[in-house]
Amino acid sequence: MHQTDYHEPSSSKKSSALKNLVSKYNIAAPRYTSYPTVPYWDIENWDKNRWIDRVKMTHEKSSNEGISLYIHLPFCESLCTYCGCNTRITKNHGVEMPYLMDVLKEWELYKSHLGANILISDIHLGGGTPTFFSPENLKFLIENLLEDCRIGKNSEFSFEAHPANTTVEHLQTLYDLGFKRLSLGIQDFDPLIQFLINRKQTEAEVDYVVKEARKIGYTSINFDLIYGLPKQSLKTIRDTIEKVVNLKPDRISYYSYAHVPWLRPGQRHYNENDLPKNEEKLQLYELGKEIISRAGYKDVGMDHFAIATDSLYLASRNGKLHRNFMGYTDRYSQLMIGLGVSSISDSWHAFAQNVKKNEEYHRLLAENKLPLMKGHIHTEVDLMLRKHILDIMCTGATNWNHSIYSDYRTIISKIEEELLSLKNDGLINISDYGIEVTELGHSFLRNICMAFDKRLHDNSPTKELFSRAI
Repeated sequence: MHQTDYHEPSSSKKSSALKNLVSKYNIAAPRYTSYPTVPYWDIENWDKNRWIDRVKMTHEKSSNEGISLYIHLPFCESLCTYCGCNTRITKNHGVEMPYLMDVLKEWELYKSHLGANILISDIHLGGGTPTFFSPENLKFLIENLLEDCRIGKNSEFSFEAHPANTTVEHLQTLYDLGFKRLSLGIQDFDPLIQFLINRKQTEAEVDYVVKEARKIGYTSINFDLIYGLPKQSLKTIRDTIEKVVNLKPDRISYYSYAHVPWLRPGQRHYNENDLPKNEEKLQLYELGKEIISRAGYKDVGMDHFAIATDSLYLASRNGKLHRNFMGYTDRYSQLMIGLGVSSISDSWHAFAQNVKKNEEYHRLLAENKLPLMKGHIHTEVDLMLRKHILDIMCTGATNWNHSIYSDYRTIISKIEEELLSLKNDGLINISDYGIEVTELGHSFLRNICMAFDKRLHDNSPTKELFSRAI
């Protein structure tokens, strides 16, 4: 279809039915990067000692698999008003080295429990803005982090970057340290929308970073885009995404804007009336997806697209796609350790989250304490439901036959009651063995996963916790 051939849906039965579905399912829903979701963690039955026990147990069982490291670098020079991440806004770059020393101290505390000769399977630098830090300081961090560690043969190192402050020195330094994957936060190219969300980078800046990264040898470049931002329209989405596909990233993450001003006051920079809603927002997604797909990108999981040769798409084809707190990944590590303020760790059988304030993070490390704030120890039922939700998010299907728990049939029977409405609306197909998401249902994955969210059903929230599903 040529770009000028796109029109908003007519008032046909199909568009009317879709409008009804959007009205019904556009409710507050988790994004399911974990189960249980953070608000439903059982923090009363968690403590630091139990967490460390789970970390050691998982590491012993999977030592040949390697550890995944996520490092949260929270600093930004300015606040992007759409952002839901834990950030610290400052132009004082003197904060860099003290923070990195704290991260390294935290890693040393973990290493004291893990033993020697640790195998690292992958590293991801997130934020905040990792490229806030100088190339020299990032080199100091990675070299010291990997001291006395082994690096897996198929390891993958990646980092997030702001196109407006990423230099060739950043790219070359991190590449020399083993980083081959880069994720650029684009969000939108429209000048008015960039003004409203306070996120400014030009197409020329992005093009420069991409070309330099390719020249250096980066093998996978991702663009982050958001639909549902203030003042977005079918025209602005078309303009942005056509520019994006012309820049030829390997992956595109096309996220729904999460409007949570009760958590992020910066989102009050614009009026809620400026936000596209309900079926209008879904139309933005469908148009963006159409242009991305027409350019040759393949659908991966929820809101992700990749070229056919990219490892994320290949993982989705061979059943290796995984989803964690960072989103989709082409690999699964049983032990993921998060370093830095607010970072979340996962030992498969338990979760833990660090404190969110830099000052408290520093104080606890100065006392030789892991800077942990809260966590969750999984029950057998949690693990069963987590598997179902992961399967739906990663493969669009799940079956009833991978559980050995005694109360399995009772729980599944209750879930099946929730699924009947989804089936009647054409979002899933149900068999004796499990469910499969339909093509229509892929626009409602979060709602489908909610059917399996026993903790949410048992404790309906009394206040706003999540963004809208659409």
